[in-house]
Amino acid sequence: MKFTQIIHVTALSVLLVFTGCNQKKDSKESVDTTQTEEVTNPDKSPEKKEISYDTNEPKSIIKAIAEASGGWDNLWNLKDVEYTYTYEQADGKKDVSIERYIFDGEYSWGKYTDHQVNVLPAGNQPVIQCWAKGKVSVSMDGKEITDEKTLGGADFLRQVNYYWFMMNFKVGDPGTTYKYLGQETVNGKAYDKITVAYHPEKTGKEANDAYILYVNPDTKLIDQFYFSLPAWGINDTVLLMKVKYTEIDGIQVPTHRYAYIPNEKGEYAAEPSLSEISTNVKFNNGFTSEDLKI
Repeated sequence: MKFTQIIHVTALSVLLVFTGCNQKKDSKESVDTTQTEEVTNPDKSPEKKEISYDTNEPKSIIKAIAEASGGWDNLWNLKDVEYTYTYEQADGKKDVSIERYIFDGEYSWGKYTDHQVNVLPAGNQPVIQCWAKGKVSVSMDGKEITDEKTLGGADFLRQVNYYWFMMNFKVGDPGTTYKYLGQETVNGKAYDKITVAYHPEKTGKEANDAYILYVNPDTKLIDQFYFSLPAWGINDTVLLMKVKYTEIDGIQVPTHRYAYIPNEKGEYAAEPSLSEISTNVKFNNGFTSEDLKI
């Protein structure tokens, strides 16, 4: 796909990449010969343990990301989270929601007070989405909505928002493959580059998104990454996301994410095409499935 085509991708299509949480495949060429490895299980051990960080063993870097982000066991013990999520395009249009997740079962609930982009932009009444046990439901102004298009969009957003909040813990989910690509210096900082992808047989899809993570070897966190979007004809990892974290209850929460789309010359503007900001993050609220209904 040419860069002249890339610049026509809308902010919504940037969001659509996060279907990649369950469908990833290709990546940039590797600069070394490290063999691709597969994660067989995320580390959810209740016991705290030291995680090594060895560029000769990419699996150790994937584990280190989760550990540096607070650790699976610590996150699991916090049980749930609530936060305010603002998804804003460069033109000022935005979706604003109260997000609630229960980690056990991956329940995902959102109440939209503003929805000008991806969630029923024609209306201004409150919209609630819920994803629970593989089923999605939606209401607007207290009335359930059952049309297929609305439910499909909600199903996508509920899983995407959950994955995005949990990304540093889920990059090692079963079926994940990865390679170490060496180091690259960005703004004077040397980063370790890791590809993250999923086996097509695990996703059931022919075209899967690809990611190149830039891992800070000091903090062990993902400061930025590039990704592809095959579903929209973007087969190269040219879309860029930058991430900033806030430590809350011992968890490094990705509270600020900024997406950049290259122009026809492959250049990135100083200002992001899209910003995703999470505020008022509160863990361990005692939510049950009864609190996550439409």
